[in-house]
Amino acid sequence: MQNDIQINHLYFSYDGACVLEDINLQYNTSEFLAIIGPNGGGKSTLLKMMIGLLEPERGEVLLFGENPLHVSHEIAYVPQDTIANKDFPIKVMDVVLMGRLSKSKAFATYSKEDRAIALGMLERVGMKGFENQKINTLSGGQRQRVFIARALACEAKIMFLDEPTASIDTAGQISMFKLLKSLNETVGIVIISHDINVALNYATKVVHVNKTLFVHDVPKTQNFKVFENQNEHVCPVELISATRCNHFPKELA
Repeated sequence: MQNDIQINHLYFSYDGACVLEDINLQYNTSEFLAIIGPNGGGKSTLLKMMIGLLEPERGEVLLFGENPLHVSHEIAYVPQDTIANKDFPIKVMDVVLMGRLSKSKAFATYSKEDRAIALGMLERVGMKGFENQKINTLSGGQRQRVFIARALACEAKIMFLDEPTASIDTAGQISMFKLLKSLNETVGIVIISHDINVALNYATKVVHVNKTLFVHDVPKTQNFKVFENQNEHVCPVELISATRCNHFPKELA
């Protein structure tokens, strides 16, 4: 069976410095994939290569069996939250409607169907009633929900998110992961996260990235453990079949 994402012997360098080395990874849309690892370890680079923003130095990335650029209509990308320019008066509804641009004819206005879909996606992410509010008046968590609604409006098969909880408090992070978990029933989720415990509690697959990749299947009864490597230039990526950690706070369950 063909994997929805297939990465084979992937290499990438910045200015001659190796960032990713011999990466191999498989993913299917039924999975909730969390990518974790240290700053500068290559997490964002790997994600950008998955969606075609960067090209491999060697190796290949296939989405649904093709070059990511050839199936861009099948994926949606939610970057890290950035505070909107306070002088840019864009409303929440207008932001979500941007997700319909690929579905609209050139120079055409948004249709009634586009607006209905956008409203439906706002409701799905818990932001119904905010459609006429300016995006720059929202909290970090609310903005991220709006950006997720925009991604959903694309009707993509896989959603890629780069640290969507970075500007959110603990309660907001838990709420966000619960939302993504529910969305994973109909769309693939690939997320970069800095919170190992929360990611593991909600993801079905976790990989730890720091330049190189080592795939390690962990028994479902075994808690998550990042193996240290004495060689600073070789740090493994572990593939974990995630289960609820025994030490995870009860209130996060």
